[in-house]
Amino acid sequence: QVQLVESGGGLVQPGGSLRLSCAASGSIFSTNVMGWYRQAPGKQRELVADITSDANTSYADSVKGRFTISRDNAKNTVYLQMNSLKPEDTAVYVCNVVNVKVGSRIRRDYWGQGTQVTVSS
Repeated sequence: QVQLVESGGGLVQPGGSLRLSCAASGSIFSTNVMGWYRQAPGKQRELVADITSDANTSYADSVKGRFTISRDNAKNTVYLQMNSLKPEDTAVYVCNVVNVKVGSRIRRDYWGQGTQVTVSS
């Protein structure tokens, strides 16, 4: 079992910054992916960014150059630094962890409860 605790959401003005954190506890495999999804009203949930256990990253086109994902493997924590925030970034941001069993096709997917990010003047 894996538990995810998110923090860092809030209300900011356009152009502002926020740093989201997600601390994972429980059985985290050595091979895993940690990331952030977001869902806004009326929109499909989308992948914002993720990072593998060997530090490979990916980003949605809409956030490239503005957001940075990072992780601390010793703490099983993933961070999302969000700069130059826009109103369209407003959403519930949800932490995700995927455990991967190397040598098999087993994957286990875990989700946090989400943290609200609101970008508004």
